Amino acid sequence: MVDVSNKADVSRRALATGEIRLKPETLEAIRNKQIEKGEVLETARIAAVMAVKRTSLVIPMCHNIPITSIDIRFDMGNDTIRATAEVKSTGKTGVEMEALYGVSIALLTIWDMVKSAEKDETGNYPITKITDIRVLEKTKQ
Repeated sequence: MVDVSNKADVSRRALATGEIRLKPETLEAIRNKQIEKGEVLETARIAAVMAVKRTSLVIPMCHNIPITSIDIRFDMGNDTIRATAEVKSTGKTGVEMEALYGVSIALLTIWDMVKSAEKDETGNYPITKITDIRVLEKTKQ
């Protein structure tokens, strides 16, 4: 782990995003709250918040940092859901890994919630995919 002892505490913010591609009928079922496992986006939001707070437990070289704010948003398109995580902290190191991990877990949770609707007749997922996970912005003040 990198030594950050001599760094000053400053306000830090990271914004990350990613997408999951789904069948249009699955997106319609999500909109109409007809997914058997429950409310997809609220479950994914909770999972993302939990993930952000636990990032250092699963990414070995991440520092355990004080999180001061987490905002998870979803935008639904015709065949995708975009997840965006904004994470803030006041500390010695950035929060981009926390934002990326939050987005990743949100998208994986969506997949888990809808996988029965996404499977084809052979049990595979020919349409479903997670893409474009990236940091949009990282700031410190």
